[in-house]
Amino acid sequence: MSSQSNVLFDAPGPKARRRNNVFTLLAATAILGVAYFVYSKFDEKGQWSGRLWRHFLHASTWTEFIIPGLAATLKVAALGAVFALVFGAAFGLARLSDHRWIRRPAGAVVEIFRAIPLLLLIFFIAYLMPTLFGNGDYTLVALVGGLTLYNGSVLAEVLRAGVLAVPRGQSEAAYAIGLRKTGVMSLVLLPQAVTVMMPAIVSQLVVLLKDTALGYIIGYQDLLSYGFQILPANYFGTRVSSAIVIALIYIGLNMTLGALASWLERRSRRTTIGADGGIDLKRRAGLSPARTPARTPRRTRRRPVQECCSEPTLRDVPRSPLRRAP
Repeated sequence: MSSQSNVLFDAPGPKARRRNNVFTLLAATAILGVAYFVYSKFDEKGQWSGRLWRHFLHASTWTEFIIPGLAATLKVAALGAVFALVFGAAFGLARLSDHRWIRRPAGAVVEIFRAIPLLLLIFFIAYLMPTLFGNGDYTLVALVGGLTLYNGSVLAEVLRAGVLAVPRGQSEAAYAIGLRKTGVMSLVLLPQAVTVMMPAIVSQLVVLLKDTALGYIIGYQDLLSYGFQILPANYFGTRVSSAIVIALIYIGLNMTLGALASWLERRSRRTTIGADGGIDLKRRAGLSPARTPARTPRRTRRRPVQECCSEPTLRDVPRSPLRRAP
């Protein structure tokens, strides 16, 4: 066990390990029991019958239903993620401003949209747009707008907390070498803050991807709508099988997003943080070259063995001045 884990908690003893093993066995048994109960109930209803799953082997099921729904979900998720990141970066930096007239309104906007439920935001935009711009299909705008406002407000707080988590000595050192506040923020604080808050950003983007399913309520045809409405309407009795397949697709999307974020975090750590765990401020500010050539050692001439190892003679002994007796 590593030293860090020993600091965080005490290593369990023999009795604690036996108790943990017993609890693990009981929990695994309970989970298997629940899974078997669900499986048996589905089997009684005939949900595992081949005729209810056979349509997933047809190419038309994927090209006409699942892939269009997946494309619509990814479209909303991509637009919402981009706009939420921009919104969060803008208002997060505004909350860190030294000017009160910028900091306080930005804080009010962030707190208001964080406190409003996402579904209420989507409904508000969906009913507001026809009033302002006339009749039309505003489901995409309402869904993207709600996701942007809610998740952008959360990301603004994440950004602010990440910047404030950077040690104060980093900014003081940057100011000491002559950087202004813009340079300190863009070259020193933000690279470290993004590395620190990457897990929080990814978890919020995963939440955003799952929240795209709320478009089902306002009539947006996404992956959930195709799986629960359109696909069972064309293949009767396949609602449960379609729900299972759609859930597996959502799990795959979220796991892919998590793997991508882990790769980005490792890459950012390699590029921004040096071997000593800090950031070379002069290199980031452009005040020193990226790489300095290694200094070649000076060649020294070896002394012969006879010269360095020979016994001293009388000529080599320094003479001391003779003192006369008083």
